[in-house]
Amino acid sequence: MFDLLALTLAGQVPIEQQGENANLHWHWLGEGLLEITPQQDYRQAVVLSAGIHGNETAPIELLNQLVNDLLSGSRTLAVRLLVVLGNPAAMRAGKRYLHSDMNRMFGGRYRDFDHSGETARAQQLEQAIAEFFADEDAARFHYDLHTAIRDSRLPRFGILPFQTRPYSAEMLALLDAAELDALVIHSAPGGTFSHFSSEHAGAASCTLELGKARPFGSNDLQQFAAINRALQTAVSNEPLPQRAGDTLRLFRVERSLIKRSEDFRLHLSDDTANFTELKQGTLLCEQPGEEYRVQHASEWILFPNPGVALGLRAGMVLIEAPRSTLY
Repeated sequence: MFDLLALTLAGQVPIEQQGENANLHWHWLGEGLLEITPQQDYRQAVVLSAGIHGNETAPIELLNQLVNDLLSGSRTLAVRLLVVLGNPAAMRAGKRYLHSDMNRMFGGRYRDFDHSGETARAQQLEQAIAEFFADEDAARFHYDLHTAIRDSRLPRFGILPFQTRPYSAEMLALLDAAELDALVIHSAPGGTFSHFSSEHAGAASCTLELGKARPFGSNDLQQFAAINRALQTAVSNEPLPQRAGDTLRLFRVERSLIKRSEDFRLHLSDDTANFTELKQGTLLCEQPGEEYRVQHASEWILFPNPGVALGLRAGMVLIEAPRSTLY
């Protein structure tokens, strides 16, 4: 049977590049790219992506299992679907990226990086998204699946791209049902894959962080059961499962910590978890001519990484926000 992940890891071109079953038609578009269209009418067009960072393997395995279930006929497809395995070269190497972080490159930002396989791939993925959504009248969705480098006090969370229009109620309902612990709202445009699909294709988009990065074959996929059920219902148009966990918490990005000097200092230990709470007055970071102290009674840190290149984000400072912020 056609196995997208096995083909991608082997760097092979499939002998059969399209096929069908009683429910769907599939078409291999290129390395790590598979379009699957239901035989019947549909009302949603959905992109599911993983592997933008090559070492974040659990979501890749989840997507591949979902594809296998669809192609085998054990799961019914009710949406037009594009499956994207984002960075095949990094996946094969077991690395986050080979040259530069591809999830900073979208929206044409790849032009700001030295040319590499990743800049070329970012450009290719932009084109794939544009072609998939071109002249598409159905509701548009994009879920970009990741795992985090470090531990997190709130292990499963989504990041919503900055946008001026309201966030999709249908998407928010799915994220709630997926048992996410938190949602984070970006306060400025960025170079992520989900921001690109939101801004340039009008999709309801979200980046999902679903635990910690581990090698292929080392994941306990049962830990991802809730998001897996939510994705299954999304592609099969089934009723969403009821949320069983605590109420989803909402945060907004208050400030991005940009590294402007090699003398940048982040006053956090290397093992500081995502969503660590910081108290007012704490000196968080400093560099020549600039320092940042926690402004509110409580703020939270996300993605602290002082080792980034100059000009890139060394962390995000969050504040908790009311649910009304979404609408």
